[in-house]
Amino acid sequence: MNIIEVDNLVKKFGSFIANDHLTFNVRKGEIFGFLGANGAGKTTAIKILCGLSKPTSGKVMVAGYNVSTHPEEVKSNIGYMSQKFSLYDDLTVVENIRLYGVIYGLSSTEIKERTEILLNRLQLQDARKRLIKTLSLGWKQKLAFSVAILHRPSIVFLDEPTSGVDPITRRQFWEMIYEAANSGITVFVTTHYMDEAEYCNRVTIMADGKIEALDTPANLKKQYGANSMNALFLKLTRKETVGLDN
Repeated sequence: MNIIEVDNLVKKFGSFIANDHLTFNVRKGEIFGFLGANGAGKTTAIKILCGLSKPTSGKVMVAGYNVSTHPEEVKSNIGYMSQKFSLYDDLTVVENIRLYGVIYGLSSTEIKERTEILLNRLQLQDARKRLIKTLSLGWKQKLAFSVAILHRPSIVFLDEPTSGVDPITRRQFWEMIYEAANSGITVFVTTHYMDEAEYCNRVTIMADGKIEALDTPANLKKQYGANSMNALFLKLTRKETVGLDN
């Protein structure tokens, strides 16, 4: 079952084509990697998928809703975690959780129950009254992810969620991603770490507004004769041949 369906998506800004006839789908419960260098068109596509922008042409369905005609329904069925930390520094851990619970339309009972579940899962019970700005970046990112799925959305969009954190925290974060996927939440993730692309069920690689490749990491490496995802990425986005088999 596809939870995201994109058919010939085009997004133009004047004469500039940010997304050039993108066609792909994402399956329910899948961890889907969306890769590309800066300026490849990833952010533009994600804004459209989240119902924040309309395509110039093409059809985009997310969680069963057309993003052009039902953007609010799309928004209510997704979670989103931006590259820039998205919680409020001057609020406490609990205040942030409760605030987003209200924004997501949860009842007071649901907010109370899910707050305690979240704090126990992250082992943040003793930090519940601490201001967000006093937490380490790793804890902030893990909390932001947990808040992004507080309302149990069909899909969560993660924009470079592990940028700047240490390797141990990155591994812990990906354990949380797997847990979310196992619960039925589809994870749509962008990353600059090519080793993380290996953790995805499938990945798509964009360059200059177009999709250059889409498949499982193993199949892509085999198809292009690459000995690593990094070598594959460089080949497709920068036309380099480092690390490719002859």
